[in-house]
Amino acid sequence: MQKSSLEIARSFQIKSSPDRALFRFFEILPGALSWSTIFLAVYLSYQAPTVVAVFIICFDLFWLTRIIYLSFHQLTSFKELQKNLQIDWSEKLQKEHPESWPKIYHLVILPTYQETIEIIESSCQALEKAPYPQKKMIVVLALEERAGQKVREKARRIKEKYEKTFFRFFISIHPQNIKGEVAGKGSNFAWAIKEVKEKLIEPFSIPKDNILVSNFDIDTRPYPQYFSCLTWHYLNSKNPLRSSYQPIPLYNNNIWQAPAFSRVIATSGTFWQMMQQERPEQLVSYSSHALPFKVLEEVGYPASVVSDDSRIFWKSYFFYNGKYRVCPLHYPVSMDAVMAKTLFRTIINQYKQQRRWAWGAENIPYVLYNFIKNKKISLSEKLRHSLIILEGFWSWAIATLLIFLLGWLPLILGGEQFNLTLLSYNLPRMTSYIMTIAMVGMVIGAGISFSLLPPRPPQYKKNKTLFMILQWLLLPLTLIIFGSFPALDAQTRLMLGKDLPFWPTEKIRK
Repeated sequence: MQKSSLEIARSFQIKSSPDRALFRFFEILPGALSWSTIFLAVYLSYQAPTVVAVFIICFDLFWLTRIIYLSFHQLTSFKELQKNLQIDWSEKLQKEHPESWPKIYHLVILPTYQETIEIIESSCQALEKAPYPQKKMIVVLALEERAGQKVREKARRIKEKYEKTFFRFFISIHPQNIKGEVAGKGSNFAWAIKEVKEKLIEPFSIPKDNILVSNFDIDTRPYPQYFSCLTWHYLNSKNPLRSSYQPIPLYNNNIWQAPAFSRVIATSGTFWQMMQQERPEQLVSYSSHALPFKVLEEVGYPASVVSDDSRIFWKSYFFYNGKYRVCPLHYPVSMDAVMAKTLFRTIINQYKQQRRWAWGAENIPYVLYNFIKNKKISLSEKLRHSLIILEGFWSWAIATLLIFLLGWLPLILGGEQFNLTLLSYNLPRMTSYIMTIAMVGMVIGAGISFSLLPPRPPQYKKNKTLFMILQWLLLPLTLIIFGSFPALDAQTRLMLGKDLPFWPTEKIRK
């Protein structure tokens, strides 16, 4: 497929008026669907309360079925994760691929902005402890020029400590104000790849087919066998150079220190990724992930979007005409839950992070537009992916509101005539029963989250463990405030043609 349509970030970049109008329509679509649902729920609760009441009951039953279905996936994924944590992947590599695995290099990119030296060093320490041969690892600390001189001094100190540990420890400095770029992780990563290719890979003649790139956040700490597990999956993949590789993010770095709502949101993100690993046909690269260097060379990493981690999947998918997938690793990396110096700042930071993630809706116009332009992908494949991505972002913004808030509107707006009906009497009872049964998903989640906790730090009393379980009672509130609201915010901005600058999440550990 021609790369011109793959580089589009927003509709105004398109020269052709019909194509620009089409892309703009797709930008409006997710927000229009979400707000139309809210408007219809309010309007019909007044004009046709019986219709809305029946719809709410059916919708709750649908979500009950979905929760049960996803809970089975969650349990299966958890068991797979536990199994993979017990495997000695280094030994497995040696037994199954004694000649192939030593040829694989791991290039680890750590984009940083203004994080403390303690956070940077903790990630480097995790890399140092990995049993994979360190002389087959290239670590790149990717700095931002706009971060100032202090960050360079931190990087110099880190390099002095670790440059003899790995094959190479390289520092790249991403220039500021490059035309067409979005200042953020994606553009920093793209620059780092360009630098390391020119200054390391080509001068040392490292075979590009043998390089796996781990695109990490600066707080990412891979579990010990991550690189061996990744190498095994790469060598066993049916099409290794046409695949990304996705670990499961566990937000365990500061999970005991983070506020309860932050823990719930972080762990919910982990659960969603666990469920998606059991549905690889829907899996899209997310946050910290890995991919072949050859893909980055051929496709080019997106530097002009905020949601770069998912965009690289879609860009590769279209570049290879649908012959690209994400391979689930069922193996974890550890990251930070949102935490700031004060509770209020943590709330603001959490909302902004969720809004940035919800800005992934910018992929909807990109995907739908390129499906129309690409004639080599089957119609059934286009319809499947289109429905999945549209329904996913619509549910993100609307589902919790329909379940916990809008379902009461027929009782409030339906009038006296509706409130005298049997349906009016049974609506709150039926929805309450359905949601009570749906609590099984929350119970399963609480149990799994407890099993994934790192050891309790000595400064915390035993009753802290109880709070780690009771925190799940906050789930409905967090899903509305930090789920639906930021999703609607992001979709509305996209619908109105506004931009959302990349916002780096503040990293604080106590």
